[in-house]
Amino acid sequence: MSGIHTYKSLRNLVTRLRDDLNNPTKPTHLVLLYAYNRTGKTRLSMEFKDAGKRRNKGNADTLYFNAYTEDLFTWDNDLDGDAVRHLQINPDSSFFNGLKDLALDETIAGYLARYADFDFDIDYTEWKVSFRKGESTNIKISRGEQNIFIWCLFMAICERMLDGHISYQGYKYLYIDDPISSLDDNNAICVACDLASMLRRAASWQADHDDVSPIRIVFSSHHALFFNVMCNELGRAKDGGPKINLKRYFLHRPTTEGIYTLRATEDTPYFHHVATLAELQRAANPKTGKLYTFHFNALRSVMEKTASFFGHPDISFCLKTLNNEEDRALYNRALNLLSHGKYAIHDPVEMGEDNQELFRRILRDFLTVFHFALPEIGEQPPSTVSTP
Repeated sequence: MSGIHTYKSLRNLVTRLRDDLNNPTKPTHLVLLYAYNRTGKTRLSMEFKDAGKRRNKGNADTLYFNAYTEDLFTWDNDLDGDAVRHLQINPDSSFFNGLKDLALDETIAGYLARYADFDFDIDYTEWKVSFRKGESTNIKISRGEQNIFIWCLFMAICERMLDGHISYQGYKYLYIDDPISSLDDNNAICVACDLASMLRRAASWQADHDDVSPIRIVFSSHHALFFNVMCNELGRAKDGGPKINLKRYFLHRPTTEGIYTLRATEDTPYFHHVATLAELQRAANPKTGKLYTFHFNALRSVMEKTASFFGHPDISFCLKTLNNEEDRALYNRALNLLSHGKYAIHDPVEMGEDNQELFRRILRDFLTVFHFALPEIGEQPPSTVSTP
C-alpha cells in the first residue's frame, strides 16, 4: 500500500482491516495501528466486534480488550463500614465465559508479579476481587494498579483461549486497544514484551496437531513508546520462531465528520513522530490553524526524540544547531516552562498571541535545520484515495 487511503465510516474501515487479516494471497497475522487520543480507537474496536456478530448470526468472533473491558469492573468501597473494599465483576459479559472453570488465579498472579507488589483473591461465588498487601487486607488499589490487574486477567484468558478451552473456541480474532493506561514507561516496556510474546503464539496457533489456524489480531495504541516496542518485538524474527506477517498503519481522523485515513508505515515505524510535526505545522498556520498550550508538549517530545536519534540526551542538541545564541536561550526557557503544567489534551486551552508567535518561530527554525519530509495527512491526491 502506498499513499493515504480514506474511509467514509468506521464500518468501511473495519472492512479494510478484516480484508487485510483474511487476504488469501498475502496473509496478515497482525495489524498494528498508531493513533492519537480521541481518534476513535475504542469505537473502532467495538465496530470490529459488531461486524463479526453480523457475519456470524449474532455469535461473537472477537475477544477484545478496550475501555469497555475495564468497565466490567466496578468498586464497592464499603461506604458504611469503610473497611471491606472490593472490585465487583460483572458476570453477565461473555468475557467471563467459563471463568469459574479456568483456574486463572495462578496465571494472573504470574503476570501481576512482574508489574505490581500486591496480591488478590477472587470470589467466584460473589463475583468480586479483594486485594491485600503485606498485613493489610481489603485494600483499595490505585487506578493504575486496577488497570494492570484487569490486563493480567485478560492475558490469562488469552492463554486459556490458545490452550483450546471450550468457552473461547469460537473466537478467531483478538482486538487489543490501549492496554497500558496509567503505566510508567518501565512497566509499559515490560507489558509490551509480554504481549508480543503472546501474540506470536496466537499468530501461529494450531487448532489441532495438523493444521495451523492462526488467531488474527488488531492492536491499537496512542502510546508512542509502547507502539515502537511492539513494532520492534514483532517485526523481527525470533530464533526458531515463526515469521509474523504484520502491517503497521497510522490511523488519523482529519475532520470530525466521520472520515478516517490510513497510511501504511511498514518501513517507517516512527512515522507517527513525523505525522506529529505535520499536525503541528497545520495547527501553527495563522490563517487556518489553532494552537493550544499542549502543542508545546508535542513539539518538545518530537525534539527529544530527534536528539535521541542522533545519540544525544536532551533537546539542547537541537537548540545548539541554531545560530542565534539569544534565540537558543529563549527557546530553551519556553520549551521548559510551557511544555509542563496542566495542559491536558481533553481540556485544551488556546495559546495567547505572544506564545503562538513564539511557538511558530521555534517550529520554523527547528524544521529549517532538521529537514523532515512531512506528510499531507488528509490532503492526499485523488489517485491514492480508497473509499469502499
